[in-house]
Amino acid sequence: MKSAIRKNRPLAAGVTALVGLPILLSGCGTAASSSSAESVSEISVMDYYNNEPDKSFIGDALTACGTKAGVTIKRETVPGKSLISKVLQQSSSKTLPDVLMLDNPDLQQIAATGALAPLSDFNISTADFAPGVLSAGTYKDKVYGLAPTVNTIALFYNKDLLAKAGVTPPTTWDELKAAATKLTAGDQYGLAFNANPTYEGTWQFLPVMWSNGGNEKNIDTEETAQALQLWTDLVKDGSVSSSALNWTQADVKDQFLAGKAAMMVNGPWQIPSLDKQASLQYGVVKIPVREAGQTVVAPLGGEVWTVPQTGNKARQAKAAEVVSCLNSDENQLGMAKVRNTIPSKTTLAAKFADENPKLAVFTDLVKTARARTGQLGEGWPAQATKIYTAI
Repeated sequence: MKSAIRKNRPLAAGVTALVGLPILLSGCGTAASSSSAESVSEISVMDYYNNEPDKSFIGDALTACGTKAGVTIKRETVPGKSLISKVLQQSSSKTLPDVLMLDNPDLQQIAATGALAPLSDFNISTADFAPGVLSAGTYKDKVYGLAPTVNTIALFYNKDLLAKAGVTPPTTWDELKAAATKLTAGDQYGLAFNANPTYEGTWQFLPVMWSNGGNEKNIDTEETAQALQLWTDLVKDGSVSSSALNWTQADVKDQFLAGKAAMMVNGPWQIPSLDKQASLQYGVVKIPVREAGQTVVAPLGGEVWTVPQTGNKARQAKAAEVVSCLNSDENQLGMAKVRNTIPSKTTLAAKFADENPKLAVFTDLVKTARARTGQLGEGWPAQATKIYTAI
């Protein structure tokens, strides 16, 4: 997730400095008193899809939605690590774009500054979106952002290596530990995951913590301790390389591709890389739970599209048309297919899973996936830091 591949950064302090400041913004230097009847021929958009193929996929969708709304899109793409600092700078200088994409864990913090408009102001429908998707885009009971597609993480396994070892894909923690031990030999580890001290390390740990009943509101619980012990045991017994403490999710994928790991925790954005290696036969299952019968709860990744409070009603109205268009059924299905992500609307899920079997497990997981900010809102980054520090 791509939303989870960010490194930790000093966002909270910068946002806190802006909370309480009056938001008297103007889009691209336009007057804040503009009428909704003003003619608008161009709107500005900012996102962090600055690498291919996402840059073109998203660009094409924006262009088509702009055409439908009768405006030209003036798009700026910035590196993911630079987006929030740029948003904060633009908030203070009153130069926010008309449409702004945010990584979903950042939305509540930016909404708290008053920089975003509730989508209900523009009658944008939120019907049929998965509960976790709406939670990720909500601040104080108002939806400020919608994600056309989302993602999460699961357990990939090498079919040939498991078959050779006589191992079936695990469903419980005991089965996972037994399988990882049996699959560890020579320079091959049974399992690879990312446990590095960043938000990404927290993201990969959340499925075992949440599925076992752990809660980010209070991480000093038996349920969270049990999940942490699972990660610890797998590293200590050699089933997972101690390098996991430094690996990124891309590093984990490389270990799996090289046959150095028989199983890995990762997301659907790795599928194109895996498919390039024709000799690799892999499958995907849900991340195991401690006891059979527990529900797998995975974290929700993805980016939301928002309408900033530019103060120009005419431009905001056009921006809202574009945001609504990006979230149409047609665009959700189209983007999900080309980007290996999952449509956010629940009624699209079954059809999408049938047509894209490699994404079926992820599609099912999204139904119960949780937003990282769903319970703590703008307090999530501080708690996420405590979690990866504990790991």
